[in-house]
Amino acid sequence: MIKSMTGFGRCEVQKENRKFTVELKSVNHRYLDVNIRMPKKLNFFETSIRTLLKSYASRGKVDIFITYEDASQSQVSVRYHAGIAGEYLKYLQQMETEFGLENDIRVSSLARFPEVFTMEEQAEDEDKLWNGLKEALEGAFRQFVETRTAEGENLKKDLLEKLSYLECQVGKVEERSPQIVAEYRAKLEAKVKELLEDVQIDESRIAAEVILFADKICTDEEVVRLKSHIQHMRSTLEEKEGIGRKLDFIAQEMNREANTILSKANDLEVSNLAIGLKTEIEKIREQIQNIE
Repeated sequence: MIKSMTGFGRCEVQKENRKFTVELKSVNHRYLDVNIRMPKKLNFFETSIRTLLKSYASRGKVDIFITYEDASQSQVSVRYHAGIAGEYLKYLQQMETEFGLENDIRVSSLARFPEVFTMEEQAEDEDKLWNGLKEALEGAFRQFVETRTAEGENLKKDLLEKLSYLECQVGKVEERSPQIVAEYRAKLEAKVKELLEDVQIDESRIAAEVILFADKICTDEEVVRLKSHIQHMRSTLEEKEGIGRKLDFIAQEMNREANTILSKANDLEVSNLAIGLKTEIEKIREQIQNIE
């Protein structure tokens, strides 16, 4: 099933006192371009997050937003720095001796000196942290793929309708070509009769002129190739994911054939049909830009 490059996913996972929330969205891009916003505590997992995403998406500009909450009571601990307290006390006693001051230092006042007590964040269990984050990521990624797939099916339906319209227009070009030659022959004969009046018309000269004209405006090859490209695109739409670049190449080839038909057109109806083909092919190319 084809996928659109536009998608959204969200998942929230509660693991004991930890809560992980993952949201992601994507838009069109030639390659897979990933931007991750998350707490510094989770930065260690950035490479793992990118690797995990690659199993769910191959193209698109993807923005991932991760929030993390830890309601446990053991997030931080108090650390006592005896060496620093000893340094403070040594210099206070030195000041007492040097300046003849009363040493009124107490434990409560010494404890208020900088760096005697510090708050330290306790080390997290990385395996537990990753397991919770991974569960949230996979839940969001699955929803992300579901929205991309649903949009992809809508794109496929629209493209198939456009291909059917193209096929119909190409058929009209094919049908019109012999009529143009017949009309040209009739006009040529009428013009020659008008100029020569009673003189007998040289049928071989007329036939030769008609052949030259027919060869000049002949679009048989372009029509055959355009039909082939339409069928190729149809079959490609039935392939698995990762077909966006291939479809874009086919659309470029279709546009090339439509341009040639327009350049050869010596008839208003065919010109209009060729312009219509180019317009519809451009619509197809715009839609294809959304496919992964």
